[in-house]
Amino acid sequence: MKRIPSLDGLRAISIALVVGGHLANWGYAPQFLTRYSNLGVRIFFVISGYLITSILLGEHVRTGTISLRDFYIRRAYRIFPAAICFLLVVYLFYWHQLRWYEILATMFYLANFLPYRLWILGHLWSLSLEEQFYFLWPSVLKKWYRHRVMILFGVILAAPIARTIFYFLNVTNGGYGNLLTVGDNLAAGCLLASIYPHLPKIGWKAAALMLVAVALIPLYHGDSRLRTVFILFVLSPILHFSIAGIILHVVQHPYRLLNLAPLVWLGNISYSLYLWQQFFLDPSLIPSSRYGVLLAVAAASLSYYLVEKPILRARDRMFTISQAKIATVAA
Repeated sequence: MKRIPSLDGLRAISIALVVGGHLANWGYAPQFLTRYSNLGVRIFFVISGYLITSILLGEHVRTGTISLRDFYIRRAYRIFPAAICFLLVVYLFYWHQLRWYEILATMFYLANFLPYRLWILGHLWSLSLEEQFYFLWPSVLKKWYRHRVMILFGVILAAPIARTIFYFLNVTNGGYGNLLTVGDNLAAGCLLASIYPHLPKIGWKAAALMLVAVALIPLYHGDSRLRTVFILFVLSPILHFSIAGIILHVVQHPYRLLNLAPLVWLGNISYSLYLWQQFFLDPSLIPSSRYGVLLAVAAASLSYYLVEKPILRARDRMFTISQAKIATVAA
């Protein structure tokens, strides 16, 4: 699949929000940025839902089906190598602090079910959630392809109800962090990909309103039951659909800013940077946040150029050879 314009720029903004929020968490940046760390993750989720669904739908249009085997192999090549390198370093440096079940949870992408996590493992909840999404959604889409839009709307409606029930049961943060409670975030991107051909172009005025919503909604505090319900059933859907609308707008109208080489580069290394920033922003290891950020970018660059890119080239060669063999047999 060809690269979609502007998405790398959005990834760059997302990872900047995450890093800025974590710096603020340790007092190295303005405190209001802590409200935007989760926004960066939410943007990643919508992009992920949109991109993965676009790939799967494109395959279904071309072949009439979805090869789960090929999808999982491609995802394994994309996700596992960089993650394994990061986890090996974490296990080495934090061996005496980690419990056996934490090691197993991170190895099998179940970190989002850990009730308490060390700082170094804190961000792995989102990667675990995405991996569970990758495992589940292609199968659902393949089996119920014609009902995909209805299913996605069902997920978007069910997620705030699930979180309300979890809040009623006094589950911390409404159980946020599993597919039941975060599924609407991913589903917004999936829905965008599913109905993309039928959507009109979004003008800059509508996009500006969506941008204002994305900027202001994270600042709203759910410090009462009524406010929390308002966030769950009104503000969160507006936020997710606004992010999806902005993605649609910048794909339809690729802005030069989002496609500048430095921003595209940062978007390219965003997965590795998301992995490593938590390690180097740990004050117990790196007292100075300035050097922590620089070291995180350096580690992410090494991971991208020495691990991610070579593995992805090997993956592409493997699939090219496989497709050539199939074409030869068919001929």
